[in-house]
Amino acid sequence: MPPRRRTDPGAGRAALLSWHADPEGTDRATRAAAVRHTLEELAARAPGNSVEVRVPPFGVVQCVEGPRHTRGTPPNVVETDGETWLRLATGDLVWAQALGDGVLRVSGTRADLSALLPLTGGTA
Repeated sequence: MPPRRRTDPGAGRAALLSWHADPEGTDRATRAAAVRHTLEELAARAPGNSVEVRVPPFGVVQCVEGPRHTRGTPPNVVETDGETWLRLATGDLVWAQALGDGVLRVSGTRADLSALLPLTGGTA
């Protein structure tokens, strides 16, 4: 069963396009909608429960097939801020550079999402 979407896909794409057109001028609500939309898109494209992707304070999803964790901190975690996540999701930033810049924190053997990104190729 595909993950349940909480963000309307049309509204999410519109928020992402708005952010992409003017990242500095986008309000918090629009940025939050764009982040949630892209997190949900990731979970839809790579369903599973082995990796937890955290973008505080906007959202978190579990994705990628593999062993499921049920308690405590999961063994495979990706965490970053909203701006970095959106840049990764749109292809404005590549995984290796985000790691090198220290703006992306990962742990676990399944936490490399580079093959799944970008989600949009620069637009929604």
